[in-house]
Amino acid sequence: MNRTIDEYKNLPYTRELVKGDDGWLVRIKELHGCISQGDTVEEALSMIDDALESWLETAIEDVIDIPLPESMVEENFSGKLILRMPKTLHADLAKQANREGVSLNQYIITILSAGNQNIKLAKIHSDKTITPKFKNKSIYV
Repeated sequence: MNRTIDEYKNLPYTRELVKGDDGWLVRIKELHGCISQGDTVEEALSMIDDALESWLETAIEDVIDIPLPESMVEENFSGKLILRMPKTLHADLAKQANREGVSLNQYIITILSAGNQNIKLAKIHSDKTITPKFKNKSIYV
């Protein structure tokens, strides 16, 4: 579907803010290279709006596909994943699942869930990421 620049600008793109030594860096997460900065949060967010407009103008002129915001992308995940692994790992996982009294599938889901949560927590800790809403747009500081 072809949209106008104004229509794209009004979509809920994710703005990511990072505090730097000389102010704030801001980018549109979904649009590679759409970055700006400002001395204050307000200035950075104002500047990214200008950068967004320029980015969109260039993309439309050059007939570049413009991604939709993450919140608008419908993913169809079935919950089924086929995975190849070494036989020794398969055996180790099956033995541990048996010791725990759960299915191999449930054991692997538990391990993946714990690892995924640890990765998320480590990212939050290292990035000092928070997710308040600002004019219906996610902001990460």
